[in-house]
Amino acid sequence: MTGSSSNASRSAHPKGDKGGRSRSSHARPVDTTNNGGSEEEDKDGGVVFLVNKSGFPIDGQTWERMWSHVAKVHPSGKEMVETIRNALCLAKPSIPSVPNYKASMTIPEWLQAIQNYMKMLQYNHTGTQFFEIRKSRPLSGLMESAKEMTRESLPIKCLEAVILGIYLTNGQPSVERFPISFKSHFSGNNFHHVVLGIYFNGRYGSLGMSRRSELMDKPLIYRTLSDLIFEFEESYKKYLHTVKKVKIGLYVPHEPHSFQPIEWKQLVLNVSKMMRSEIRKELEKYARDMRMKILKPASSRSPVRQRSRGKSLSPRRRQASPQRRPCRRDKSQKLSPLRLTGVFRPAVLDKKGGELSTLNEVGYQLRI
Repeated sequence: MTGSSSNASRSAHPKGDKGGRSRSSHARPVDTTNNGGSEEEDKDGGVVFLVNKSGFPIDGQTWERMWSHVAKVHPSGKEMVETIRNALCLAKPSIPSVPNYKASMTIPEWLQAIQNYMKMLQYNHTGTQFFEIRKSRPLSGLMESAKEMTRESLPIKCLEAVILGIYLTNGQPSVERFPISFKSHFSGNNFHHVVLGIYFNGRYGSLGMSRRSELMDKPLIYRTLSDLIFEFEESYKKYLHTVKKVKIGLYVPHEPHSFQPIEWKQLVLNVSKMMRSEIRKELEKYARDMRMKILKPASSRSPVRQRSRGKSLSPRRRQASPQRRPCRRDKSQKLSPLRLTGVFRPAVLDKKGGELSTLNEVGYQLRI
């Protein structure tokens, strides 16, 4: 969950000087014309939300901007920044190994292994998201970003954790994944958060990352989707947050090379203005439709056609072709039984009853 306070507990080194990290395959120049010369993507919880758009190695502008932001928001300020940047020797961060699924593992054990891997990557407190995640990007492109996360082994935020969770669960077709987004309010500010919802064997749970342990992963113990959402709502109350909106997407395909984008908000609920019974009813109806897979993403729907005055939207009828006159068959010919080839053959009429040696030649004749 993004918020108004952040702690720089783990630093990312610019790899332009030291090398050792591959250049991002989708790095692109930073466009600063639309936001006054800065890369301020948005403000979440009253704090600027920054994104690294230069790929890896991180360029000098993004690197300096990150440290400048940390110096503003960290309790120790510039003193902490100078201590780290001027240190002659820093401890080498550990690089966790990517979990591998084993046939002996159950699905809950595999999900726990994925969550443990995310925790070892740690939550990113620098205020700069290291991996750019564009929600409108096709699934295949987002999976490339997930591969980059496993290569770089840098701290991640909630949105990056959702993409990484999808990538690591692609090999389990029995596990359904869908995004769950929250908008909460606290102390005059709005906060946004997203987790990866999980459905398996009639139970719901989640994967994710957050500053708060109660707002990330949930075990596969919830019988209904509404039970899972209400559990998150109770977790928010522990931190005096009021949930304003809940957005739920569709099941994410298990095909990593799909060009279909993720549907992030198929269902939007203003939970602050709804009764608990109404929320449960809407969630259960939506969950049932998802399980039946009758919902379609908004991107696949046909565009709405505007009707012009005096014109109909129905397609023009083509001139009907003239009907063929039914052809009468010579009644003197009879059809023999159906052969394996599916061909009707005229029966031999000059045979006498004694010459009909088999039942097939007389017992299964068809009359039309």
